[in-house]
Amino acid sequence: MIKAPSLRFAQILKTSASLFLPISMIALSGCQADEQGQQPEISAKQILAATKSAQAHWLQQNHIVLVDGQTDPLAEKAYLTSIDMIGQVSELHPLQVNEMSEQLATKYPHLASFSARQSYQLTLPDADIRSLVKGPLYLINVDESQQVTFATAVQFGNLLDALYTSGSNDADEYTRFGSATSKQAGESNTQFSLWAPTAKSVSVTLFEKPGVPAEPAKVQLSEDTSTGIWSGDLSGDYQGYYYQYILEIYHPDAGKVVNITTTDPYSLSLSTNSEYSQLVNLDGAETMPAGWQQHQVPEVQDFEDNVFYETHIRDFSAHDNALSNSDFVGKYKAFSEKASDGIRHLKQLKQAGLNNIHLLPAFDIGTVNEDPKLRVSLDDTVAKLCSLKAEHVWCQGENKLDEEQSQQTLRAVLETFDPMSDKAQQAVSQWRDIDDYNWGYDPFHYTVPEGSYATDAMGMARIVEFREMVQSLHNMGFRVIMDVVYNHTHKAGLETTSVLDKIVPDYYQRLNPITGDIEQSTCCDNTATERSMMAKLMVDSLVVWARDYKIDGFRFDLMGHQPKDLMLEARKAVHAVDPDNYFYGEGWNFGEVANNQRFVQASQLELAGTEIGTFSDRLRDAVRGGALNAAGDDIRKAQGIGNGLGTYGNELTTYGNELVANKQSQSLNAMDQIRVGLAGNLATFPLENSQGEQVLGKDIPYGAQPTGYALDPADTVNYVSKHDNQTLWDNNQYRLPYDMSTEDRARVQVLSLAYPLMAQGIPFIHMGSELLRSKAYLRDSYDYGDWFNQVDFAMQTNNYNVGLPPAEKDQQNWQLITDVINNNEGRDLVKPEHIAWTKQRFIEYLSIRMSSKLFRLPTAEDIQQRVTFENTGKEQQPGIIAMKLADNIDGKADLDPKFAEILVIFNNQAKTSRFAYNDIEGWKLHPTQQQSDDAIISASRVTDSGFEVGKLTVAVFVR
Repeated sequence: MIKAPSLRFAQILKTSASLFLPISMIALSGCQADEQGQQPEISAKQILAATKSAQAHWLQQNHIVLVDGQTDPLAEKAYLTSIDMIGQVSELHPLQVNEMSEQLATKYPHLASFSARQSYQLTLPDADIRSLVKGPLYLINVDESQQVTFATAVQFGNLLDALYTSGSNDADEYTRFGSATSKQAGESNTQFSLWAPTAKSVSVTLFEKPGVPAEPAKVQLSEDTSTGIWSGDLSGDYQGYYYQYILEIYHPDAGKVVNITTTDPYSLSLSTNSEYSQLVNLDGAETMPAGWQQHQVPEVQDFEDNVFYETHIRDFSAHDNALSNSDFVGKYKAFSEKASDGIRHLKQLKQAGLNNIHLLPAFDIGTVNEDPKLRVSLDDTVAKLCSLKAEHVWCQGENKLDEEQSQQTLRAVLETFDPMSDKAQQAVSQWRDIDDYNWGYDPFHYTVPEGSYATDAMGMARIVEFREMVQSLHNMGFRVIMDVVYNHTHKAGLETTSVLDKIVPDYYQRLNPITGDIEQSTCCDNTATERSMMAKLMVDSLVVWARDYKIDGFRFDLMGHQPKDLMLEARKAVHAVDPDNYFYGEGWNFGEVANNQRFVQASQLELAGTEIGTFSDRLRDAVRGGALNAAGDDIRKAQGIGNGLGTYGNELTTYGNELVANKQSQSLNAMDQIRVGLAGNLATFPLENSQGEQVLGKDIPYGAQPTGYALDPADTVNYVSKHDNQTLWDNNQYRLPYDMSTEDRARVQVLSLAYPLMAQGIPFIHMGSELLRSKAYLRDSYDYGDWFNQVDFAMQTNNYNVGLPPAEKDQQNWQLITDVINNNEGRDLVKPEHIAWTKQRFIEYLSIRMSSKLFRLPTAEDIQQRVTFENTGKEQQPGIIAMKLADNIDGKADLDPKFAEILVIFNNQAKTSRFAYNDIEGWKLHPTQQQSDDAIISASRVTDSGFEVGKLTVAVFVR
C-alpha cells in the first residue's frame, strides 16, 4: 500500500466539500491583512486543489523546511495552516524565512542535500502545536489576489519526537506501554497505556473472550499532554481477558477524523488471527512449560565459536513422517520430539559441533491464516481447496478436476504432473494466498509468537509452545537465534494488518521527502527506525524476546535500513539481560537510506569493529558465482570458484580447453576474495594478490567496494547459501558442465560448504544444504508452500525436478532450466546414497572446525599473526587455495593442544592436484579425514615434494 497525498486530499475534498468556508468567516489570529485591511479569503477547497505533495517538514517547534525535487522557485511568503473536522481552514500562521541550522542539517542530511530548499521560522506555544498535530497540516503561499499559488502537506513525524521525546522523562523513557496487572495494597489493578499523541480520544474495549464483552466493557483513557501517552486504570485482575483500542483520530488515508479499532502494538498475546490483544503476564505459570525457569542455556566462549543453522519452523517438520503426532507437522511442537527424522538429524549435527539453531521469523505475521479451517495444506483435499477458492484452476473451467479427483489430496494431484511441466507451479501459485506457508517477513505484532505454528492460535498456547521449543533446543545443547524484521511492517494505513500507522499515522513509517508516500525499498512499508518511538518499540521488543523467551541472538533483516547507533543501543539493552547475546544481520547498503543519506547506517562498512556481524557477500559470490538477479544464459556464465570458474568451466565459459577471455582475471580476483574471506574478511589482513603485490584485505576489489571490511572476526558471517535466492544445489546445477557425474556434483556441494566452515568469522548454514536441498530452481520461495520448500531428513529425496518454478519469479529461466535438465541426462538426479554421503562429509568438516580453536580465532590480531596463504601471486597454481594456521607463534598462547600447524588445501579442480611444498616434514592428513569412508578424501596424502589432493576436495593436513 503506497500512500499518495494527492489521493488523500482528494478524498477529504470529496467528503467535506459542502462544509468548506472562506477563511474570512473564522478568526485569523496572526494573519496578514491586505492594503484595505481585509483578510484574505481562502477556502479549504483552494488548499486541497493546490496540494500535490508533502514536501514541507516540520522538524522542531520553531523550524520548518521546504524541499523541492525540481528547480522551480519555492514559496517565500508562506503560512502554516490546518483544516478542521468540519472542513474549515484554521488560522494562518505566518512563516519567516531563515536558514537551516548546521545542527538540523547534520541531523537531517537527506533534507539538507536538496539544492532547492527553503527554511522557515515560526513561533507558537507548545500547547498550540500539540493541538495542531491532531489534524492535517499544510504549508501554503497566498498571492496578492488572495489565491493559493502553492500548497503542500506538512510531514511532522520529526516534530513529534521533538515535542514528546526530547526531554529526560517523557515518552521514550516510559516503561509500561501495553497492558499489565499489578497489585497495590493487596488489590489488583489493570493498566493500559498507548502512545497516540495525534489522537483526539482513546478508549479500551474489554472482552472475556473474543466477541464477548466484559463488565465493564469500556475504559476511557486520558492523555498526558506532555508525553502524548494515553492511559487508564481498571480495578481488578483481568489476566486472560482480551481487548482492543478505539481511537478517534485524523487519518490521512480516510481524509477525515475516524474511529479506528486496533490491537496493541505492545501486545504480548493475541487471539486467533490477531484480532484482539490479550492481557497476559509472561512471568505467570500459565505461560510456561514445565521446567522453563530452571532449564540451562548453553554458552559459547567467544562469538566466533558460534555456528548458525538457518531453519524455517514449518520446513523443519512439514515432511517428517516420523513425528509422534501428525498435529505437530509444521509446529513449534516438532522441536520437542524425541525420535523424529528432523530431531535425529539435529542431534547428529550437534555431536559434530553445531551449536545454534537460527529460526526464520517466528513473531506474529500477517500472511498466514491462523484458523486451519480457512487455509489449505498439501494434505487437504481438492474439495476443501475449492470450498475456499472456487476460482482455482482445479475448481472451474476446462481444467476442473472430477468428483473422484476432488477427494484426493493436493499433494497426490501434484505428484501426477510431469516434472518438466508448469502445472505444479500454476496450482501452487493460485492457492498460495490461502495456504499454510510463508517465510514470515511480514510483521504484524513484533513481540508475540506466530499463531500458525502453535497447535492452538488462541491466546497463551502459542507462548507456552514457543517456550517449549526454545527449552527443548536448549536441552539438546543448541542456542536459539531469532530472525527479526523491524525495518518494515506487513501493511500500513487502514489495512487489516496495519497497527502502528493506525495509531500514529505517518510517524512509524519512513516517508518520501517529496511525495509523502511510504518508502517501499525493503519490499513493503518501511519503518522509520530513526524515530524515537519506533526505535523504542524495537529495543523494548528485543528485550522481551531475550529476557522472557531466552532468545540467545538476533538476526536483523535488512539491518542497513536501521541506524548504527540504534543497533548499538539495542545490543546494550539486550546485554543488560543476556550478556552473551549476539547480533548479526543484512548490512546491505541500498534504498532511500543508502550511503548514510538519513543517518549512519548499520551497514557492512559502518559496523566494522562493533562485533555486530554482517553477512559477507564477498565470499558468497566468489564461491557460488554472483549475478543474483541475472536471467537465462547470464546465470550459466556467472560461475564461481566452487562451480568451475577458472578451472573446468562449462560450454559458455570455455572455448575448447581455454577459458573465455576475462574469465582468468575474474577467477584470480575471486581467489583473492576467498582468501580474504577465509581470513575473516578483515580489512587489515596482509596478503600477496594475484599481481604479486603486497596488499591488505581492503585493497582487493569487490566491484567498486573493498572486499575486506571487517575489523574483528565477529563482524563477519560467512555463507554460501541461505533462504534467499536459489539453494546451493540449484545454483550449482545452473553452472556446472553437463557431463559432470552425480558423484562429482555432490563433491562440488561439499567443497562450497567447506569454505564457510573453514573460514575465520562465523559460519552460517542453510538447513538442508548438507542434504543437497533443492527448490526446483526457485529463486524466491517465500510464499510458495511446502511443495517447493520441502526438506527430507529421511534422506530419500532432495526435492529436485518437481516442476518448473513459479512463473512470477522464474518464467524467464524456464528455457534454461529445461535445457540444463535435458542436457544433464539424469546426472543431476541424486539417490539416497548421494544425500547420505554429502551429509557425512559435512559432518566431517564441521567436526574439524570445532576440534581446533585455530579455526575460530577471536581477534583480528590473532588472524593477522596466525593465518597465512601459500600459492599466491602471479605464478599461483590454478584452482588451489592453501591456508595455513599456526599455533607456534612466539609470545602467543597455545590454542590447540594437539597440533602446532594446520594446512587446509582447497582443490577446486575436477582432477587430482599435486601441490608443491618444500617443508613437508611431520605433516599428515587430519585424523578425521584419515577415518573418512570416502576413498578420494582419505587418499589425500603427503608426497616427497608436497601434497596430493583428490578432485573437488578440501584436504586438511596437520603437524
